[in-house]
Amino acid sequence: MEVSTSLMKNRFFEIHFNEKGQFASIKDLRANRELFPEGKAGNVIMSYEDRPHNFDAWDINNYYQEKSWEVDDVSDFRVVEEGPVRATVRIERKYLESVIVQYISIYNDLPRIDIRNEIDWKEHLILLKDHFPVDVHTNEATFDIQFGNVKRTTCDNTSWDYSKFEVCHHKWLDVAEDNFGVSFLNDCKFGVSVRGTDVGLTMLKSALYPNPEADKEHHSFTYSIFPHEDDFRGADTVGHAYALNNPMQAVVKEQAGGTLPKEFSLVSVDVPNVIIDSVKKAEDSEDMIVRLYECFNRRSAVTLQCGLPIAEASFCNLMEEEDVKANHTENAVTFEMKPYEIKTVRIRCKK
Repeated sequence: MEVSTSLMKNRFFEIHFNEKGQFASIKDLRANRELFPEGKAGNVIMSYEDRPHNFDAWDINNYYQEKSWEVDDVSDFRVVEEGPVRATVRIERKYLESVIVQYISIYNDLPRIDIRNEIDWKEHLILLKDHFPVDVHTNEATFDIQFGNVKRTTCDNTSWDYSKFEVCHHKWLDVAEDNFGVSFLNDCKFGVSVRGTDVGLTMLKSALYPNPEADKEHHSFTYSIFPHEDDFRGADTVGHAYALNNPMQAVVKEQAGGTLPKEFSLVSVDVPNVIIDSVKKAEDSEDMIVRLYECFNRRSAVTLQCGLPIAEASFCNLMEEEDVKANHTENAVTFEMKPYEIKTVRIRCKK
């Protein structure tokens, strides 16, 4: 990997910075594609006057973009990490009385660009966004929601379209054409504007009512740029978003006396479009509850593998009631999933 304040490069990307610490260019070396249109930069932080008529902490006026300022006062820009696994640059910007620090990282084996934000915020009535103008041909974007996803237009052809100037998403959003796209993953910031193919990630909103000190504190959050060939399904955007939100934790423990094979998973499924969202103890017994959902709008035959021998298995509702017997073997439960269906499986393991 190569890293400096002008260039970051690994086997996936070649990134060039301008003097403001913005992305002058990101080239996907696998697809030989530039992410941004010629002459446009990414990671452009903009502040907007944010004075809603009512409900400061909830509303955003549809004309908020009419009064804006670019946050481009770079006070520090340097390399802070250059190793065999990860390389990172640190960019510090001053805005009024606030300090915005970004750590931009690339990896040797991960095809994504992480932007970790550490913000000491002191302002009121300001909406802060980070803009990325993506060079793809599309008039819609796909947004993650709980247990599925939804497509929304990125045009302003009707009043309904225009009203979607700010929308919600959970762990990811994707803008793509037929064989190439860019997903934006995040770990906790759920507001975004997508107009045309300009993606504006909402970083924070500093209201006066009902709490005049709202958001005047330290903020720490991460979003990632994940370019890909194919669509979000073939690129495993969902899996990468879960990996960002649930990173692997390494724990060193003394041996407890039991035995486990070299590889072990408590539960797993055999198809990529079915996600195990929750694994928990039942509310009324020692049974294990596994909640799954289908995320590709695809009907599938599913095998749920269990790392422990199964005594009984059944389907229940979200309240863990109304059990219906499920087909199972000693280590697997088999069933059908409809598009975007949610299933809850109750498993009683052998003693």
